[in-house]
Amino acid sequence: MHMLDLGDVTLHWREDGDPAGHPVVFANALGTDFRLWDKVIPLLPKGLRLIRYDKRGHGLSSCPEAPYGMGALIRDAERFLDALGVRDCAFVGLSIGGLIAQGLAVKRLDQIRALVLSNTAAKIGTPQLWADRIAATRAGGIEVIADATMERWFSAQFRAGAEVAAWRNMLTRQPVQGYTGCAHAIAGADFITPTSGLTLPTLAIAGSEDGSTPPDMVREMADLIKGSRFELVRGAGHLPPVEKPAEYAQALRSFLSSIGHG
Repeated sequence: MHMLDLGDVTLHWREDGDPAGHPVVFANALGTDFRLWDKVIPLLPKGLRLIRYDKRGHGLSSCPEAPYGMGALIRDAERFLDALGVRDCAFVGLSIGGLIAQGLAVKRLDQIRALVLSNTAAKIGTPQLWADRIAATRAGGIEVIADATMERWFSAQFRAGAEVAAWRNMLTRQPVQGYTGCAHAIAGADFITPTSGLTLPTLAIAGSEDGSTPPDMVREMADLIKGSRFELVRGAGHLPPVEKPAEYAQALRSFLSSIGHG
């Protein structure tokens, strides 16, 4: 695990696999840190360079004063990859991570040769939805939205198990300012037009039980990108790398193999 000082933010990151391998970069969902990928990383080919990071305001990264714009989150990713010398990566973004991925692909095609857009959309929710959630979180802390978030994140079967408590703790321990700052970025993000101009290899992944970005929403985004593929992970909610890691890893392996990445 490492810390990278970018001046206005310090990012916490980790690298696994082969440092000389084809790079695969992972960006996390709102309210999570890079442990989101813990179950998937060991199931991927050993010859890949697997890089994951905590976005600003999350995990062990620093938490600048909120609110944030999506442009700032995209610049963070851009500078992060430049600092690591990453080019032609496969960028895997889940939820807000998928918004970051779309924006970065539009801006820096030299950094990204393929996208995996997981449980995300070109536009997520409405400004009013996010304004209400931000107001509730500022007033009562992340705890007040935790139970409803678990319902959106996970299937009923997963929520009945013991593991959900750990993910609830992960959510509630994120800094309120980091959560609301990134929520503000989502509220202002609309990539329908720029994403429709992308032509790079793209895999879109949805969870059949996703309460945040339902499969139809993910498919609508995928349809914007010429030649993209769509994969449904059955029985999973908003975070299929947690609920269905084997199926998720298989989808990634198949996609990466098909484009000769690895």
